[in-house]
Amino acid sequence: MSAAWERTRPSGLPTYPREAGEGRSPSWWGMILLIFTEATFFAILLLSYFYLRFQSGPTWPPDGIEKPDLFLVSIMTPILVLSSLPMHWADTGIREGRQWRLRLGLMATLAQGLTFLGLQAVEYHTLLDTFTPRTDAYGSLFFTITGFHGLHVAVGLLLIAWLLVNSFRGRWTRHSHQAVANIALYWHFVDLVWLFILTSLYFSPHWWP
Repeated sequence: MSAAWERTRPSGLPTYPREAGEGRSPSWWGMILLIFTEATFFAILLLSYFYLRFQSGPTWPPDGIEKPDLFLVSIMTPILVLSSLPMHWADTGIREGRQWRLRLGLMATLAQGLTFLGLQAVEYHTLLDTFTPRTDAYGSLFFTITGFHGLHVAVGLLLIAWLLVNSFRGRWTRHSHQAVANIALYWHFVDLVWLFILTSLYFSPHWWP
């Protein structure tokens, strides 16, 4: 075993190979690259939204569509954004070897993420009575941006469920938890992106005529 993959206790006994905490692993950099790519894509979508908004004339949304209702989204947002707390709690817990914290944190994150998607489905059911992705450019961008984000949430939940299942199999330990750290990073990104979507699609139409 090379020195790069071995730690030695004060007693001189070798312990576990390095996976996290001593430099960044290739999988961590891979997740960073993925996040950068997805962030670029969301940025392009949001810039397209604002471009069309300022090219469409004084009224936004166009074609008689009402401004976004903020009631439901005011419930959805804290549920999703605050889900980063149990995810972080789970991540730091397994770093300390606390399996119970990992499992409880993952279960709480799953519950909050599923609740967010359920509320988004309710929102879509209501909005589709008023406009659809085919109504106009606004409808296309609204459903594309929020739907693409919802897809990211769903993917994140599948990854978290995978972590949870494997946690009961004892796969994650204090010295082997890089997958938990990577998926936690992805989940924090998904939560952060929602704040930009909230500001752009929901709040901004109320700030301008």
